Amino acid sequence: MTTATPPGLFTEIDHVAFAVNDLEAAIAYYRDVYGATVDHREVVESDGVEEALLKVAESYIQLLTPTRPDSPVAKYLEKRGEGIHHIGYRVADCGVALAAVKAAGGRVLDEAPRPGSRGTTVAFIHPKTTFGTLVELVQE
Repeated sequence: MTTATPPGLFTEIDHVAFAVNDLEAAIAYYRDVYGATVDHREVVESDGVEEALLKVAESYIQLLTPTRPDSPVAKYLEKRGEGIHHIGYRVADCGVALAAVKAAGGRVLDEAPRPGSRGTTVAFIHPKTTFGTLVELVQE
């Protein structure tokens, strides 16, 4: 008896996010060392962060800094220091992908898709489900 492999939900890597204390210093580093420039910058009030997206081919490096002390990124920096915060995977339909995670017994941080930066729709998957890495589902 064979079982069918489910169709892939990820369409590509959207971004790798880094939590940083000093957004301007991080932007300058990526510009001066790698020649990367900011493609998009935004304050996401709902998440308590300011982000800078640096384009790399069809993906991004996302630099995140907290805008308030109670934000998840502020707590992350306090506990772990600067570094990789999460990875974002593009999906065709965030609701479908989130439902698939839940149906498989996965823990989620967002019970339903919500607005993200750059006009995207997003949902986060708990790191305990994804082998220690916070995962963001991103629908453009």
